[in-house]
Amino acid sequence: MGRPRILILGGTSEARLLAAALAARDDCDVMLSLAGRTEKPAVQPVPVRIGGFGGAAALADFLTAGGYHLLIDATHPFAERISANAAFAAEVTGIAAIALRRPEWQREAGDRWREVQSIPAAIEALGPSPRQVFLATGRQGAHHAEAAPQHHYLVRSVDPVEPPLALDHVDYLLDRGPFTLEGECDLLRQHHIDIIVAKNSGGAATYAKIEAARLLGIEVLMVARAPASAVTTVDTVEAALAVIDHLFPPAMNRGV
Repeated sequence: MGRPRILILGGTSEARLLAAALAARDDCDVMLSLAGRTEKPAVQPVPVRIGGFGGAAALADFLTAGGYHLLIDATHPFAERISANAAFAAEVTGIAAIALRRPEWQREAGDRWREVQSIPAAIEALGPSPRQVFLATGRQGAHHAEAAPQHHYLVRSVDPVEPPLALDHVDYLLDRGPFTLEGECDLLRQHHIDIIVAKNSGGAATYAKIEAARLLGIEVLMVARAPASAVTTVDTVEAALAVIDHLFPPAMNRGV
């Protein structure tokens, strides 16, 4: 076998860091695939394709046609559909696959978490009385807030929510992490937030809002992750590189 060909399904900081590490080693050919949901994605260290594949079977066809040897699912922990498609494509093609998933946040002393299974469940759990809600789930799923128009929402996302929510009481904030504890505390105080809806995404970039909630005694409705991927899962870039070295020893890559 010549140089291994690796397809990374990305959109996360972990995917970008893994791609950079592989690019620096220069012993494999890497393609990074982005869904294209973000209008201005960050610059990437390897060749990029943008857009969906058209389903699991189409992803399998792409892997086969491209002669790929490894599929790495490094998508967001809540990108359940593409992760399911990746597992299916790896199974039907017989191509090796791993998932790179940052660890979940863990409850700490002082956290006021209520775990819910979905964004709609979180909106329902807000209750009938009007509340000041920080909807920190991004624009995907923000429309579920329309089911409870009595609340006042602060919606933060990287790109605008389109179409705007059909709500009388909503403010929008366009921003991209990482966020600071001081900045998140100021934001929560400024908007008089008394409850946060957040996904258990893990990682450091957006954890400051969870720290700020703990510090200010604010309740968090924490949307739980779906069950783990069916493929082998690692939780750090270093662990992913170790798996790659096991699958494709460096001597093999050099053609020795």
